[in-house]
Amino acid sequence: MMTRRLTAVGLPAALFVVLALVPLYAGVFDDRFVLLFATRILIFAIVAVSLDFILGYGEMVSFGHAAYIGLGAYAVGILAEHDVWAAWISFPLAMAVCALFALVTGAISLRTRGVYFIMITLAFGQMAYYTTTSLSAYGGDDGLTMWGRSELFGTGLFNGDTSFYYIVFGVLLASYLILKVMTRSRFGRVLEGAKQNEARMEAIGIDPYRYRLTAFVLAGTIAGLAGALMANQAEFVSPAYMSWHRSGELIVMVILGGMGHLHGAILGAIAYMVLEETLSGYTEHWRLIFGPLLILIVLYGKGGLLGAIRGR
Repeated sequence: MMTRRLTAVGLPAALFVVLALVPLYAGVFDDRFVLLFATRILIFAIVAVSLDFILGYGEMVSFGHAAYIGLGAYAVGILAEHDVWAAWISFPLAMAVCALFALVTGAISLRTRGVYFIMITLAFGQMAYYTTTSLSAYGGDDGLTMWGRSELFGTGLFNGDTSFYYIVFGVLLASYLILKVMTRSRFGRVLEGAKQNEARMEAIGIDPYRYRLTAFVLAGTIAGLAGALMANQAEFVSPAYMSWHRSGELIVMVILGGMGHLHGAILGAIAYMVLEETLSGYTEHWRLIFGPLLILIVLYGKGGLLGAIRGR
């Protein structure tokens, strides 16, 4: 028991320390690719953590979670197209758009359970996807190019690779800590209780629907913030950000790392992105190799990579 507690505290701390040292490594070895690739990993880690919050703790299998990445990215991209570069305007707007979308879609989707919930979230995600492909004024299928990055109170922090990395790192750390506190609070216990026995929660006078909807909106808002960061990192916005394939990849990241543990989602995002980059360098059919690897990890890891590390 003591070993598990130390692992639960020490592993996340070690993980964040290693991530914080990536720019140092990139600077010593003059490897800009590593820094840019690590930045992209952190952005996906933010989305994976938000998905794990509703999937691992609330048992809400959202197959449209990637829609928030696209909505957040398009909010920044469209404002930039109209010469609005201030991050203090575009980022809150991106989060507000995603929160509203999550509120509306969640209010409907959470009336269902199981495969019906999966299909409805998939349908809403595809609606967002096809809506962006029809925006011919903003690139349509071809996407939207941003001729620069957002400005933070007149500074160029977003323009430097290292400074932007630490901005993304700070967002990931803040998202992790906020969601971690929530999972350990009464809010998190209600989500866990509803996952185990919803009828019993209702019998003691607690309505799980409101808690689930709040968690759903929060997860969508955080994912939207990640989308805003992705638009700046790539300086490009595409409908592909919100395709159902991307949502599937996010679920794989959560399962691969260890569902129900926020730092497991970060670990899963790192492992998925590194495996994708490595295997795709050998063959374009890298998923044929990755698929069996994922099955072996899930079957024998008993809790993904995190379960394998813990020796369970």
